[in-house]
Amino acid sequence: MDGNPFIELAISLGIGLLVGLQREWTESSVAGIRTFPLIAAFGTMSALIATGHGGWIIAAGLVALAGLLVLANLARLRAGDIDPGLTTEVAALLLYGVGAYLVVGQMTVAVALGGTIAVLLHLKKPMHEFVAAVGEVDMKAIMQFALVTLVVLPILPNRGYGPFEALNPFKIWLMVVLIVGLGLCGYVLYTLCGKRTGVLLHGLIGGLISSTATAVNTAQQPDHHPLNARAGAQVIVISSATMFLRMLIIIGIVAVGSFYTLAGPLTVMFLATSVIAAVGFLSQQSLGKSLPPPSNPAQLRSALAFGLLYAVVILAVTAAKQYLGVAGLYLVAGISGLEGVDPFTLTASQMVVAHQLDVSVAWRGMLVAALVNQLVKAGIVGTLGSRQLLARIAVPFAVMLLAGIAVLWFWPR
Repeated sequence: MDGNPFIELAISLGIGLLVGLQREWTESSVAGIRTFPLIAAFGTMSALIATGHGGWIIAAGLVALAGLLVLANLARLRAGDIDPGLTTEVAALLLYGVGAYLVVGQMTVAVALGGTIAVLLHLKKPMHEFVAAVGEVDMKAIMQFALVTLVVLPILPNRGYGPFEALNPFKIWLMVVLIVGLGLCGYVLYTLCGKRTGVLLHGLIGGLISSTATAVNTAQQPDHHPLNARAGAQVIVISSATMFLRMLIIIGIVAVGSFYTLAGPLTVMFLATSVIAAVGFLSQQSLGKSLPPPSNPAQLRSALAFGLLYAVVILAVTAAKQYLGVAGLYLVAGISGLEGVDPFTLTASQMVVAHQLDVSVAWRGMLVAALVNQLVKAGIVGTLGSRQLLARIAVPFAVMLLAGIAVLWFWPR
């Protein structure tokens, strides 16, 4: 890569200072705020020299750095400083590589990796707390899903099968991994934050995991549970607003090229529902209440079930488009919304990317699925929950539904 050596060195020193600051803050005895910038600059200078004298310069620099780290650790051992950890040493070697990659590779990748290194080093305590908080069942579920994903995904055929050749095993499972990953982000937040972090965070986390599952868990709590009707209603409403944020995240990942045209009305819905949720939250705060623990979204059985449902929705949407037209697509969207918004959101986003579906039809179908899902959650609360809980969500949900209908009616085609 031909770049400006001064800019490359400046970025290298900046990344080194960031990582060195974190290591100095943890009182690392091997390298700190001065050493890490020097290591990064060493990598950059080695790569600059290597552009004219061969790549062996980079390899020689890495060997020299590794030797220095070995000598530093030997000196610590002789002084009686015994630390079995290798985090700082590995970070130093990796940072040397980042400095070199600034010259020979893509600068954005090097900068992103450098920032990630600093964040990972700083998250030591929360990550250890998460591992300690995850039970044996949850850890087994996560490992099973990761193993199946890493082993199965690479060998799945990346081509269409079945009617209309609409079923691509590789892409289907890739989307399952995406949805489970979003749910895991919320689950990790719940595990790290504990069980008493307030209604607002509980609603946000519930929406990231599954707003439908959050409604079920909340409605099933007995009357004497600390999560009373007022707090429970706030959790359900906030998670329902967060559902639209989840949809926007999915669109941003799957259909990034069409994000601005596809996500406009859904952004309006997210803002409108957020205002509705904020009004209820600020008028009746219940920060001390606790949320019933969510189920682990990495359960292999639930992941397979979602994959099957997603495949069914793909077939249904493709067939509806072929034989029933736009009205059929909206019908499929509504049926999909009975379970959740993710299957249709994923399908429509991918079809927009493939130029198989008009943007206007896609977002309207997504909104139809979301509105049907809102009705389903109201039915869940009415069936499983108390009358007080249903009464407290009735007005916010009605306003949300009216907002959705208004967007469908007035948003230009």
